[in-house]
Amino acid sequence: MATLIQSYEQQYSVLTADVTAKIGRLKVGNEENREQLSREIQANFEEANDLLEQLELEYRGAGAGSRVAAYRAELQRVKDEYRSVLSNSATYNIETEDTYDDWNVNEQRQKLLDNTERLERSGKNLNEGYRVILETEEIGAAVLQDLSVQRETIQRSRGRLRETDEQLNRSTRLMNSMIVRALQDRFALVMVLLITGALLCAALYFYVT
Repeated sequence: MATLIQSYEQQYSVLTADVTAKIGRLKVGNEENREQLSREIQANFEEANDLLEQLELEYRGAGAGSRVAAYRAELQRVKDEYRSVLSNSATYNIETEDTYDDWNVNEQRQKLLDNTERLERSGKNLNEGYRVILETEEIGAAVLQDLSVQRETIQRSRGRLRETDEQLNRSTRLMNSMIVRALQDRFALVMVLLITGALLCAALYFYVT
């Protein structure tokens, strides 16, 4: 990307230098040469505009700072110099009226092309934005569906936890009841053994005496 930008900038620099040189030759050339140079200069201006459009697109794609505004200002200065040479028809005997008409037509055509490209870019941006909105809606719907499923899963898990807790409570109560009964049975057994022992001791005592 950077290499392509540098290539466009070099082409633009060479092109503007060539135009400047042709404008200098336009001042001193004869009528036939001036007409040829004028056509070449106008073609060079169109080529320079195309280069700047390509360069601006590359800068946008790279997300880097653009020097296109400075290049356009420089190109406008060269255009003004060219117009100044054309307007001096008394000195250089150039058919300024026809040249200006051609120049204005080219300017209007270039502006129309620029506006068309801007509209196309705006349309692409709108389409891209609409596509992003649709994708966002789809993602949002999928997320909501996932959240709904997760909510149902959590609710079922809570229900199972409640059931498990109730079962644990019942098991705890049952265990406590069994422990109490076991203690009662042991106490009764001990009492029976004590009473039996006491009776045996009493019987043995009376038997001996």
